[in-house]
Amino acid sequence: MKENSSPFKNSRTSIIVFILSIITSGYWWLAKGINVYNYAIVGAIFEILWLPVLGMLFSLPIISLTFLIKEKINVRSLYIYSMLIGIASIIFMVLGE
Repeated sequence: MKENSSPFKNSRTSIIVFILSIITSGYWWLAKGINVYNYAIVGAIFEILWLPVLGMLFSLPIISLTFLIKEKINVRSLYIYSMLIGIASIIFMVLGE
């Protein structure tokens, strides 16, 4: 007997949240890894962006969890990976040297 199950497709929102999580995580990992104040322009860009990116760092995992629950916790959803990236970044920021 053949089941009529359609393949799971990620929504546009899940893709946007996932990409924003990767960008946010990359921003903080690069800021921790390099001296952003070595060059004036890089330091200025870092100073301008740090507050919005900090807000995204803490809000994106909550947004991902909310949408994941709305989606009835599908394993193939990008919200799970977005939430894991956000939590890993927060742990890295708190515990990393």
